Amino acid sequence: MQQTANLPPLATVPKHIAIIMDGNNRYGKSNNLATGQGHIKGKDALDPIVEHCLARGVSVLTVFAFSSENWARPKAEVELLMHLLEQTIHEQMPRMNQYRIRLRFIGDRSALSPKLAALMADAEQKTAHFEAMTLVIAISYGGKWDIACAAKTLAQRVADGTLDADAIDETMLGECVALADHPPVDMLIRTGGDYRISNFLLWQAAYAELFFTPTLWPDFSADELDGMMQNFANRERRFGKTSEQIACEQMGE
Repeated sequence: MQQTANLPPLATVPKHIAIIMDGNNRYGKSNNLATGQGHIKGKDALDPIVEHCLARGVSVLTVFAFSSENWARPKAEVELLMHLLEQTIHEQMPRMNQYRIRLRFIGDRSALSPKLAALMADAEQKTAHFEAMTLVIAISYGGKWDIACAAKTLAQRVADGTLDADAIDETMLGECVALADHPPVDMLIRTGGDYRISNFLLWQAAYAELFFTPTLWPDFSADELDGMMQNFANRERRFGKTSEQIACEQMGE
């Protein structure tokens, strides 16, 4: 694992990084690989990114592995992706144990096979006590689905008579979305050259700094990620306030 002593210092370390890992198919085609090999290369690209985030002191890394819309892809590709997800979990477990990383999953598990869902639950249970970092893998996930589930939870409480509808606010809804127990997304990265967030962590990334790169996911490196982190550290995050207010807060006034 890369040591922090070899890395340039960061004025601010993002607590939560989210990545849309796009470009696997295009990588395979551009390198004349057999069908599906681009996804396999993409699976292997995750390890150095996880290690770099750990070395930098990032608390949470969330990666978009399979969206709710991806179910519309060709059946053979979906089956391959499901197989690779199972393989990824098996391969990641020794690394999670080695580096003391907690593994979590978000998404609609009802759409997954019982085998994959059970594997995910087992991995979560076995790594739940690790505190070095959390790796979140989004599978069958969509941001609109996430918010709808949160709204449904609150609606059920109202129906049960345990919640007054007038009491519902942003904070309450935010406590019901996925990853409510983790920091909001600081950096949202999309590889592959497209400039959209594709229904990923819509609530959690409300104030995220956005980064887009033409680099296809299998070619995305820890060095490129660190360059983005350096850029992030130099950005002024105002959260609706003025630059003058932020400056005063930083000076403790």
